[in-house]
Amino acid sequence: MKTVDSIPVSKAARTGTLLKAGAKVGVNYLRYYGDRVLGDKDQAQEKLERSNAKDIYKSLETMKGSGLKVAQMLSMEKTLLPQAYVEQFSLSQFSVPPLSIALVRKTFRKDLGSNPEELFDSFASDALFAASIGQVHRAEKNDHTYAVKIQYPGVRDSVSSDLQLLRPFALRILGLPEKGSEIYFSEVEQKLLEETDYALECMQSQSIAAACSHIPGLRFPKYYPELSSPRILTMDFMQGQHISQFVDDRANEPLRQRVAQSLWDFYMYQFHVLRKVHADPHPGNFIVSSEGQLQPIDFGCMKELPDAFYRPYFSLVRPEIIEDERKFNNALYALEILRTEDSAEETAFFTQLFKEILVLITQPFSQSTFDFSSKEFMHKLTTIGARYAKMKELRSYNTNRGSKHFIYMNRTLFGLFQLMHQISTGPILVERYKNFTNPTHTVAN
Repeated sequence: MKTVDSIPVSKAARTGTLLKAGAKVGVNYLRYYGDRVLGDKDQAQEKLERSNAKDIYKSLETMKGSGLKVAQMLSMEKTLLPQAYVEQFSLSQFSVPPLSIALVRKTFRKDLGSNPEELFDSFASDALFAASIGQVHRAEKNDHTYAVKIQYPGVRDSVSSDLQLLRPFALRILGLPEKGSEIYFSEVEQKLLEETDYALECMQSQSIAAACSHIPGLRFPKYYPELSSPRILTMDFMQGQHISQFVDDRANEPLRQRVAQSLWDFYMYQFHVLRKVHADPHPGNFIVSSEGQLQPIDFGCMKELPDAFYRPYFSLVRPEIIEDERKFNNALYALEILRTEDSAEETAFFTQLFKEILVLITQPFSQSTFDFSSKEFMHKLTTIGARYAKMKELRSYNTNRGSKHFIYMNRTLFGLFQLMHQISTGPILVERYKNFTNPTHTVAN
């Protein structure tokens, strides 16, 4: 893959890059209006979405950093995002042009005082893969193999300004109102600032490995703070296949089911024991070893679940809460879905709306076993999202609903459900994680 020798770092340069995309989108709309007059409206809409997705992604790819990370997040919103955007933005998970070795060396000299070739016995000049905010190289030292992640220049410094630029694009693509969106963008900004601090990621990675290494079927890399910095992260190189490759190679069904159970146990343990969860569950962040061990990597995005959110959210897995109007409404108020100033009409509308959504999303948690290999559950998730995305009544209220914690909770759940559907071949045991509860932790009721 062709490497990149420079990326726009200043606010002016990054703004200019995005404005070019805006100009191209404007031209696409002019063509769209002409196509609607002369031809099929549905085909015109499809063509518009493909063109816009391609032009916007090309600019984000040039910018790298938080803009590309937002594209990656949006690509997981398969129930809300038009398919053209899902397909184009999904490239941000794997297929991003990497930095040249010259820029990599510059980062090493600034952060660690030496070129990578001086710190390691060997350092591959070609990146193994490149994603939204950084790229990974393979290195050797004293007969040990390392994976070294290097952050793109200027990424952390441009998080806030990038989000201000991207906000109108994201709201338009998702069909969300401007009113009430500030709290959600603030949450995304905070998480992106955390993700771009590799020193923090190193500590979080060591912490989650220590807390979860006893869970069967999991294996974690070791991290090396002495070879790391806020923009460089060095860890063990993990042999194996990313989940997508693992599934594509038609791994035998018992092995796939074992990996699926390990993945589910890992997340349930995080939800209910640690109350802090790996909030970026896409295929590139999990490697399966030849022995069938699930090897989670990349703990830059960790989401804490405060008690004020955790308890009402997971109370909804209990039928007695769902069926009790008063208790259900209390949970909706606690989750900031209902508001005290709502009219009777708004209360009735949002109660019914979120009851359908939350009952479906929490379904896997409310049973002793659940079969993610069934297409029925994923089909319901897809159709309910698409239906509500087009609902005119929802947009007429011109406001966003729900706690800021839903942003990364939903991202985690939908990403997890998609991975489980991709891997599993039959029912998994929902509460098996309780068998592995560490004596130093307590399972929440």
